[in-house]
Amino acid sequence: MGCLYSKNARNVPGYEEPTVLAAETPFTVDEVQALYELFKKISSSIIDDGLIHKEEFQLALFRNRNRRNLFADRVFDLFDLKRNGVIEFGEFVRSLGVFHPNAPMADKIAFAFRLYDLRHTGYIEREELKEMVLALLHESDLVLSDDVVEMIVDKIPKVMEGLIKKSGRSLCRGIHPL
Repeated sequence: MGCLYSKNARNVPGYEEPTVLAAETPFTVDEVQALYELFKKISSSIIDDGLIHKEEFQLALFRNRNRRNLFADRVFDLFDLKRNGVIEFGEFVRSLGVFHPNAPMADKIAFAFRLYDLRHTGYIEREELKEMVLALLHESDLVLSDDVVEMIVDKIPKVMEGLIKKSGRSLCRGIHPL
Protein backbone atom coordinates (compact mmCIF):
# COMPACT_ATOMS: atom_id res chain seq x y z
CA MET A 1 0.00 0.00 0.00
CA GLY A 2 2.91 2.33 0.72
CA CYS A 3 2.74 6.05 -0.04
CA LEU A 4 -0.56 5.98 -1.93
CA TYR A 5 -2.23 4.44 1.10
CA SER A 6 -0.84 7.09 3.45
CA LYS A 7 -1.59 10.08 1.22
CA ASN A 8 -5.23 9.11 0.64
CA ALA A 9 -5.85 8.11 4.23
CA ARG A 10 -4.51 11.31 5.78
CA ASN A 11 -7.64 13.17 4.64
CA VAL A 12 -9.90 10.87 6.71
CA PRO A 13 -11.19 12.39 9.98
CA GLY A 14 -9.55 10.67 12.95
CA TYR A 15 -7.00 8.89 10.78
CA GLU A 16 -3.86 7.76 12.59
CA GLU A 17 -0.73 6.23 11.12
CA PRO A 18 -0.68 2.42 11.13
CA THR A 19 2.77 2.40 12.75
CA VAL A 20 1.47 4.45 15.69
CA LEU A 21 -1.61 2.26 16.12
CA ALA A 22 0.46 -0.92 15.83
CA ALA A 23 2.75 0.35 18.59
CA GLU A 24 -0.23 1.02 20.88
CA THR A 25 -2.24 -2.14 20.18
CA PRO A 26 -1.60 -5.87 19.77
CA PHE A 27 -1.93 -5.49 15.96
CA THR A 28 0.93 -5.48 13.45
CA VAL A 29 1.23 -2.69 10.88
CA ASP A 30 -0.14 -5.06 8.20
CA GLU A 31 -3.12 -5.92 10.40
CA VAL A 32 -3.81 -2.22 11.03
CA GLN A 33 -3.71 -1.58 7.27
CA ALA A 34 -6.17 -4.46 6.73
CA LEU A 35 -8.39 -2.99 9.46
CA TYR A 36 -8.29 0.33 7.62
CA GLU A 37 -9.75 -1.37 4.53
CA LEU A 38 -12.54 -2.81 6.68
CA PHE A 39 -13.05 0.57 8.35
CA LYS A 40 -13.40 2.29 4.95
CA LYS A 41 -15.99 -0.26 3.86
CA ILE A 42 -18.08 0.11 7.03
CA SER A 43 -17.73 3.90 7.24
CA SER A 44 -18.96 4.42 3.68
CA SER A 45 -21.88 1.98 3.79
CA ILE A 46 -24.49 4.68 4.53
CA ILE A 47 -22.72 8.04 4.98
CA ASP A 48 -19.42 8.35 3.13
CA ASP A 49 -17.63 10.66 5.57
CA GLY A 50 -14.79 8.49 6.87
CA LEU A 51 -16.53 7.89 10.21
CA ILE A 52 -18.58 4.94 11.44
CA HIS A 53 -22.05 6.01 12.55
CA LYS A 54 -24.20 3.82 14.80
CA GLU A 55 -26.42 2.76 11.88
CA GLU A 56 -23.36 1.70 9.86
CA PHE A 57 -22.02 -0.23 12.85
CA GLN A 58 -25.33 -2.07 13.26
CA LEU A 59 -25.49 -2.74 9.52
CA ALA A 60 -21.99 -4.25 9.61
CA LEU A 61 -22.81 -6.44 12.61
CA PHE A 62 -26.37 -7.49 11.82
CA ARG A 63 -27.05 -6.56 8.18
CA ASN A 64 -29.84 -4.32 9.48
CA ARG A 65 -29.37 -0.65 10.38
CA ASN A 66 -32.84 -0.05 11.80
CA ARG A 67 -33.29 -2.91 14.24
CA ARG A 68 -32.47 -1.72 17.77
CA ASN A 69 -30.05 -3.95 19.61
CA LEU A 70 -28.85 -3.35 23.17
CA PHE A 71 -25.66 -5.34 22.64
CA ALA A 72 -24.71 -3.41 19.48
CA ASP A 73 -25.54 -0.11 21.19
CA ARG A 74 -23.29 -0.97 24.14
CA VAL A 75 -20.40 -2.09 21.94
CA PHE A 76 -20.74 1.05 19.81
CA ASP A 77 -20.70 3.21 22.94
CA LEU A 78 -17.55 1.46 24.18
CA PHE A 79 -15.84 1.92 20.79
CA ASP A 80 -16.80 5.63 20.69
CA LEU A 81 -13.95 6.63 23.00
CA LYS A 82 -14.39 10.36 22.35
CA ARG A 83 -18.14 10.16 23.06
CA ASN A 84 -18.99 12.16 19.94
CA GLY A 85 -21.49 9.75 18.36
CA VAL A 86 -19.12 8.33 15.72
CA ILE A 87 -16.17 5.95 15.62
CA GLU A 88 -12.97 7.27 14.09
CA PHE A 89 -10.29 4.97 12.67
CA GLY A 90 -8.00 5.21 15.72
CA GLU A 91 -10.90 4.43 18.07
CA PHE A 92 -11.86 1.48 15.85
CA VAL A 93 -8.39 -0.08 15.98
CA ARG A 94 -7.82 0.57 19.69
CA SER A 95 -11.22 -0.85 20.57
CA LEU A 96 -10.81 -3.94 18.42
CA GLY A 97 -7.47 -4.57 20.10
CA VAL A 98 -9.27 -6.03 23.11
CA PHE A 99 -10.44 -8.93 20.91
CA HIS A 100 -6.93 -9.76 19.65
CA PRO A 101 -5.59 -13.11 20.93
CA ASN A 102 -2.53 -11.32 22.36
CA ALA A 103 -4.54 -8.70 24.26
CA PRO A 104 -4.14 -8.97 28.05
CA MET A 105 -6.88 -10.95 29.80
CA ALA A 106 -7.35 -8.05 32.24
CA ASP A 107 -8.25 -5.76 29.30
CA LYS A 108 -10.77 -8.30 28.02
CA ILE A 109 -12.37 -8.59 31.45
CA ALA A 110 -12.50 -4.81 31.86
CA PHE A 111 -14.22 -4.49 28.47
CA ALA A 112 -16.78 -7.17 29.40
CA PHE A 113 -17.40 -5.43 32.70
CA ARG A 114 -18.03 -2.07 31.03
CA LEU A 115 -20.31 -3.81 28.52
CA TYR A 116 -22.56 -5.10 31.29
CA ASP A 117 -22.41 -2.02 33.54
CA LEU A 118 -25.36 -0.47 31.71
CA ARG A 119 -25.97 2.31 34.22
CA HIS A 120 -22.27 3.22 34.61
CA THR A 121 -22.38 2.78 38.38
CA GLY A 122 -19.17 0.80 38.77
CA TYR A 123 -21.27 -2.22 39.69
CA ILE A 124 -23.03 -4.80 37.60
CA GLU A 125 -26.45 -5.19 39.08
CA ARG A 126 -28.56 -8.30 38.67
CA GLU A 127 -31.13 -6.44 36.56
CA GLU A 128 -28.36 -5.26 34.19
CA LEU A 129 -27.23 -8.85 33.75
CA LYS A 130 -30.74 -10.01 33.10
CA GLU A 131 -31.36 -7.19 30.62
CA MET A 132 -28.24 -8.14 28.64
CA VAL A 133 -28.99 -11.87 28.73
CA LEU A 134 -32.52 -11.24 27.47
CA ALA A 135 -31.24 -8.93 24.73
CA LEU A 136 -28.69 -11.50 23.55
CA LEU A 137 -31.28 -14.27 23.60
CA HIS A 138 -33.73 -12.08 21.67
CA GLU A 139 -31.09 -11.22 19.05
CA SER A 140 -30.36 -14.93 18.64
CA ASP A 141 -34.07 -15.70 18.37
CA LEU A 142 -33.75 -18.01 21.37
CA VAL A 143 -36.65 -18.39 23.73
CA LEU A 144 -35.88 -19.81 27.15
CA SER A 145 -38.16 -20.23 30.12
CA ASP A 146 -38.00 -17.64 32.89
CA ASP A 147 -36.49 -20.30 35.18
CA VAL A 148 -33.62 -20.98 32.78
CA VAL A 149 -32.95 -17.24 32.29
CA GLU A 150 -32.91 -16.77 36.08
CA MET A 151 -30.49 -19.69 36.46
CA ILE A 152 -28.15 -18.14 33.84
CA VAL A 153 -28.29 -14.75 35.52
CA ASP A 154 -27.57 -16.33 38.92
CA LYS A 155 -24.41 -18.06 37.61
CA ILE A 156 -22.84 -15.06 35.81
CA PRO A 157 -21.58 -13.24 38.95
CA LYS A 158 -19.69 -16.34 40.09
CA VAL A 159 -18.05 -16.73 36.69
CA MET A 160 -17.12 -13.03 36.48
CA GLU A 161 -15.72 -12.97 40.00
CA GLY A 162 -13.60 -16.01 39.16
CA LEU A 163 -12.25 -14.31 36.05
CA ILE A 164 -11.46 -11.14 37.97
CA LYS A 165 -9.58 -13.11 40.63
CA LYS A 166 -7.76 -15.07 37.91
CA SER A 167 -6.62 -11.83 36.26
CA GLY A 168 -5.14 -10.66 39.55
CA ARG A 169 -6.53 -7.19 39.03
CA SER A 170 -9.39 -5.33 40.63
CA LEU A 171 -11.45 -4.01 37.75
CA CYS A 172 -14.52 -2.72 39.48
CA ARG A 173 -16.22 -2.17 42.76
CA GLY A 174 -18.12 -5.38 42.31
CA ILE A 175 -21.11 -7.24 41.09
CA HIS A 176 -24.27 -6.43 42.99
CA PRO A 177 -26.67 -9.32 43.50
CA LEU A 178 -29.73 -7.04 43.49
